[in-house]
Amino acid sequence: MTLTRTAATFAPPVMEARRWLEGVTFSDDRPLINVSQAAPVDPPPLALRQAMADFAINQDAAHLYGPVLGNPDLRAELAREIGDHYAAEVRPEQTAITSGCNQAFASVISAITDQEDEVILPTPWYFNHKMWLDMAGVKTVDLPTGSDLLPDPEQARALITKRTRAIALVTPNNPGGVEYPADLVRAFYDLAQQHGLRLLVDETYRDFDSRSGPPHALFQQPDWDRTLVHLYSFSKAYRLTGHRVGAIATGAPLLSEVEKFLDTVAICPGQMGQFAALWGMQNLSQWLAGERAEILDRRAAITENMPRLTDKGWRLLGLGAYFAYLEHPFDMPSDELARRLVSEAGILLLPGTMFMPDHDPAGKRQVRIAFANLDRAGIGLLFDRLKALSF
Repeated sequence: MTLTRTAATFAPPVMEARRWLEGVTFSDDRPLINVSQAAPVDPPPLALRQAMADFAINQDAAHLYGPVLGNPDLRAELAREIGDHYAAEVRPEQTAITSGCNQAFASVISAITDQEDEVILPTPWYFNHKMWLDMAGVKTVDLPTGSDLLPDPEQARALITKRTRAIALVTPNNPGGVEYPADLVRAFYDLAQQHGLRLLVDETYRDFDSRSGPPHALFQQPDWDRTLVHLYSFSKAYRLTGHRVGAIATGAPLLSEVEKFLDTVAICPGQMGQFAALWGMQNLSQWLAGERAEILDRRAAITENMPRLTDKGWRLLGLGAYFAYLEHPFDMPSDELARRLVSEAGILLLPGTMFMPDHDPAGKRQVRIAFANLDRAGIGLLFDRLKALSF
């Protein structure tokens, strides 16, 4: 018997890491520091929750099917917001709403690939992208990044074959945190355009980018929607993780193909999440600015604390959005280290082996810290525990 679709890939990393907690107890004076998952733990702000409650009670549409590609008012607002953010013009018919950004990625891959086609992913990769490619029967072609975690377009060029269909980038990056420079993103766009490929740019964490102004100029290019597939999530911006609201911006012909996938998986995005995303864009710009400022301050706290670990042999490889990506100094692979950290340091983080192909030994020296849910005191405590390690 051949492998089933799901057997073709690995276990979900966050769920796998949570299993390491089984049988381990944590005292009140030494609680668990959980930096394994990049998701807000707090609910949406009260004003948004109240608006959602009113919508659920007073609008019958809150409980009914809607258009497969998303509600027209949300698509129009998203198009306007993208246009404002990237100093470009985007039309509503160039957008679609999905049940989370992972579904956005899965639907696009299903629309542009056949079995044994190829997609280029820079490493360390976002593991859910790798998992979906595995399950779709699409070959992942890994593109190693440099010491700065930035991919090289010329190295990518050398990997393109007649079966290559797309290059997928994540910026700000998960897991590395790095923000891809605008000229680098443009170079990948030009490469994809020259070879008739799609460039998927996942900007789930764009609301926490440290830069001001448009992070790239891809939406300003003529016929951008023939090459660019922009992926986004409302989950992080408005704390809507449980409501699963993502988005795609690309050409209408591709979205017609995406619609086939979405209709057979979820039929339509949830009405509550779509309402919340629309209300958030229209009412929470000031609140979101405060959230961004807080994340940037926590990022600064990581930078300020890093010298304490550098003295112990740790190295900061990437930092940004929700993530710090580090190289550890211990004579053991990172997956073994991560398991030991649970019981011996009260820390749950993800090892680099979850973000790298098996043949690349670099993952065994790396770990990801998702710091967004730690305040400055929590970050200080995390560094206290890491500094105290003596394996």
